[in-house]
Amino acid sequence: MVQGSATKPAKADIVPETIDPLRFRGALGLFATGVTVVTAAHPTAGLIGITANSFSSVSLDPPLVLFSIANTARSLSAFLEAPGFCVNVLRKEQRALSSRFARQSQDKWSGVAYTAGRFGAPILPETMAAFDCLHHAQYEGGDHRIIVGRVVDMEHNVEGEPLLFFGGRYRVLGEEAE
Repeated sequence: MVQGSATKPAKADIVPETIDPLRFRGALGLFATGVTVVTAAHPTAGLIGITANSFSSVSLDPPLVLFSIANTARSLSAFLEAPGFCVNVLRKEQRALSSRFARQSQDKWSGVAYTAGRFGAPILPETMAAFDCLHHAQYEGGDHRIIVGRVVDMEHNVEGEPLLFFGGRYRVLGEEAE
């Protein structure tokens, strides 16, 4: 085994190829993900929420998670200004909830039950899991903003099955792989 450190090529040595955005999106769609609704409570904008499958764990110690949001999203500034947010991992029965928060609608919250997390972010009932977070960091990431949160509380339910997204469609778990 060779020991040592890898060297990074100089930036001038890297020639980025042009990748067709639609082809890139299609390839990314072949990575199955869970479906989440990320929520927050903004002091003046009120309750906000978006459907996101760009969710990931970052660290166990401290407990960190991230999601990304388009720079063009109307709720971006409210998410950045809110003290925290909650990532709600949806169950297979919550497809309608995912569709509701994927729309650009003013009445997303009409008739939606929730409890408030530590920083006011809505925690949706009967989800697979909910991660109540305090803002930890944010980064520019091309046409998206990457928002990292420190998990301060969480709920999870091992019963049931998650809602999945694959190939541009909602899916559910199939048989266990051998």
